Amino acid sequence: MMIYPTMELQQGRCVTLDKGRLDAAMLWHVDPVETARSWAAAGAEWMHLTDFDAIEGRDTNAGLVEEIIRAAEIPVQLGGGMRSRETIEHWIDKGVGRVVIGTLAALDPELVKELAKRHPDQIVLSVDVWKGRVMTEGWRNSSAFTPEAFLDAYGDAPFAAVIVTDIDSDMEDVEAQLGLISGLAAKARTPVIASGVVRSVDDISRLAYIHNISGALVGRSLFRKTLDLGEALEVAKGAHEPVAQFQ
Repeated sequence: MMIYPTMELQQGRCVTLDKGRLDAAMLWHVDPVETARSWAAAGAEWMHLTDFDAIEGRDTNAGLVEEIIRAAEIPVQLGGGMRSRETIEHWIDKGVGRVVIGTLAALDPELVKELAKRHPDQIVLSVDVWKGRVMTEGWRNSSAFTPEAFLDAYGDAPFAAVIVTDIDSDMEDVEAQLGLISGLAAKARTPVIASGVVRSVDDISRLAYIHNISGALVGRSLFRKTLDLGEALEVAKGAHEPVAQFQ
């Protein structure tokens, strides 16, 4: 199972959100570029980066995002504001490893299917769920899709992964989140990355028992230091190894 240390940017600074509220971000006094380098040094094979300013239509962080892509020394999975073919292909050309698409996937499924076929292993579908509906526009608008219908709409589209986030429970009710993620992972035809459910290494071990979970985004717990990245990577590395049976 892959651990994706996760960074969220707002006005050039690392932040985390509570239940997706962009107006109430918690600021972390760390250098984004040096933090990305430290994750690579700890052994991470990927990192996830979300640009909250891009979600709101601003390019405030564009230069910093490019710097992180160049400096990280590991592939970057980038989300935030990916609402046109031009923006998505711009970032692929800039060297991002994967692009995460949410709002555009609800608005123009045919375009997103085409992009997934054109850029195999580089397009990730984001399924952000609140009160049983897929949310768009930075978690502010409810779409007409249930998460199950959303996955069905994409059938066999060749996504690199599907990220599932349960906004409603958001770190407070891990059992509810695991129930949602487990159900969607069973339905998805693409490996699922769980978002917002890892507070400790025990949560990584629990995720490992869910079918079709390929990884987890881990952000807030790293900044709060309730989880050590090196330990998380070690636990995830052995998460799906077979256990010898007693004779």
